Amino acid sequence: MGQWMETHRTVVFPALCDHLGHMNVRYYAHAFDDASFHAWARIGITFKAMHAAGAVTVVAHTETDFVLEITAGSLIKVESAFVKLGTKSTTYRQRLVDAENGELYANQRVVEVFFDLETRKSVAMPAGFREKIEAALIAEG
Repeated sequence: MGQWMETHRTVVFPALCDHLGHMNVRYYAHAFDDASFHAWARIGITFKAMHAAGAVTVVAHTETDFVLEITAGSLIKVESAFVKLGTKSTTYRQRLVDAENGELYANQRVVEVFFDLETRKSVAMPAGFREKIEAALIAEG
């Protein structure tokens, strides 16, 4: 059974904040996107391995719930966990939290599809990837 994994950590600089004084939503997306690359590597599927297998992943759907505002100087981290597995896709959740006290700032749910860069179409997961994702799955709850 899998678990939540730390996949990104950073500090919120004033340049990431908008005219309202909190981190702009585009930078939540940035943190979540950076974390997603590490989530794959943390379960043993690197993008080099995907390219070698002839199929990478692309985002098919994402949704974010913003819970609390984040201000300049905050130390933040993203935690990720795989929650669902299909034949061509997988779903993972991410949560952006305060790195010092664990307070939740935002949640994200992402569906990624395996994609052939030559045909530009979705494809079944390459051999060996399914087992690694299955081992990483947690209950979605």
